[in-house]
Amino acid sequence: MTDEIGLPAEVTLLWGLRETVRRGRKPSLTVADITRAAVEVADAEGLAAVSMSRVAAQLGNSTMALYRYVKSKDELLLLMSDAAMDGQQDLPDDVDWRTGLTLWSRGVLRMLRRHPWSAQIPISGPPIGPNNLWWFDRALHALGETGLDEEDKVGVVMGLLTFVHGEHRLSVDLSKGYAEHPEAFGRQYGIALAQLVDARRFPALSKVIAAGVFEGEVPYDEEVEGEFVLGLYLDGVAAFIERRTAGQE
Repeated sequence: MTDEIGLPAEVTLLWGLRETVRRGRKPSLTVADITRAAVEVADAEGLAAVSMSRVAAQLGNSTMALYRYVKSKDELLLLMSDAAMDGQQDLPDDVDWRTGLTLWSRGVLRMLRRHPWSAQIPISGPPIGPNNLWWFDRALHALGETGLDEEDKVGVVMGLLTFVHGEHRLSVDLSKGYAEHPEAFGRQYGIALAQLVDARRFPALSKVIAAGVFEGEVPYDEEVEGEFVLGLYLDGVAAFIERRTAGQE
């Protein structure tokens, strides 16, 4: 669905371009007020607690008053997902592309970890809200001196964005699991695998078990795990840039 100005309704909402229907007294709320209250509820009580009525109560207003600005809970979640990325911290101009994308990834993860509930909001399309587009722009800027064409830059950033969001969503669940059952992540896991894994059916995994990889009691650390995998992704980007600029692709 599109608004009168020709943009999708969700876009006009995110960018403050939707004209609010005014009836009766002067409106006492704004979309920003509603979004802020919804984020407060989610931060304090989790995403499951967010509803139009709960947010209205947070604001001291009636539920119907909210519908003058936000038409549904889906629209509210869209606003919240963009609000979760409101920490705009620019990248230094004097860093290479790899350092820039590393700092960018850490920044995005930092924003997402401030609001763990954001991992539960479905991602239904590419970045479109002002906050998310700001981060998108900064990542593209980091690739500015690589020699990649614009389409390649978008591909690299979208791949990195997929990694960062996936890392965040996975780390939220794993961190919760570790907090509840830390023994399931260490030596006990290795013992269980040793009893269950048949070398003929799982030959590669059997080699890992035999090497003692799962015998230690190393705590799960989401930042260490994330940095390792991020490094692997950026290694791939470096190789891609080298091939592209050498004219091999």
